[in-house]
Amino acid sequence: MSIPVLEAVALACERDWRLLFEHLDLRLAAGDMVQISGPNGSGKTSLLRLLSGLMQPTAGDILLDGKPLAEQRSELAHNLLWIGHAAGIKDLLTPVENLSWLCALHHSVDTADIWKALEAVGLRGFEDVPCHTLSAGQKRRVALARLYLPGPALWMLDEPFTALDKQGVAQLEEHLARHCEQGGTVVLTTHHSLSRTPAGYRDLDLGQWAV
Repeated sequence: MSIPVLEAVALACERDWRLLFEHLDLRLAAGDMVQISGPNGSGKTSLLRLLSGLMQPTAGDILLDGKPLAEQRSELAHNLLWIGHAAGIKDLLTPVENLSWLCALHHSVDTADIWKALEAVGLRGFEDVPCHTLSAGQKRRVALARLYLPGPALWMLDEPFTALDKQGVAQLEEHLARHCEQGGTVVLTTHHSLSRTPAGYRDLDLGQWAV
């Protein structure tokens, strides 16, 4: 059996002195897409943050490419891409400057690639304007442009469809599915019902592990 891209074993999470879930097992291979679902407060974002190494589990283990996640902290930025619920961009910078800054933290990316990524998300003509002049949907597109740049094949996305219009939603669904079909792996939280999913799609309902 091949080593999973990402694996959680007997995972438990406590937040604000309340145990959200326990005994959670998860195996992700190349090509998989897992949508984390469940009611508000069930721990969807917490689980995503645990799998991304941004939080420590109350119990259990997380393995990335067969090695403990805790032992790979210095390499995480090169091994997975995290896009949180907030756009995570600086309003005083332009889209090009934001992406250049974000990429400089993790990967070397050519400016030409950044312009192509912004064009891919519908921001042609907005590359050099301050982000504070953009709408909420356009700011979200700046953040999502990172998905069109060279980088890790493992994507962790917290509510990526927030503020997108119908065209943006359809485009993102298509892009995520194609990424998985080409061997990438996606874990996401969303209240949106996906209409385009890859063969390796499955839903993980946190209600099954609720305490």
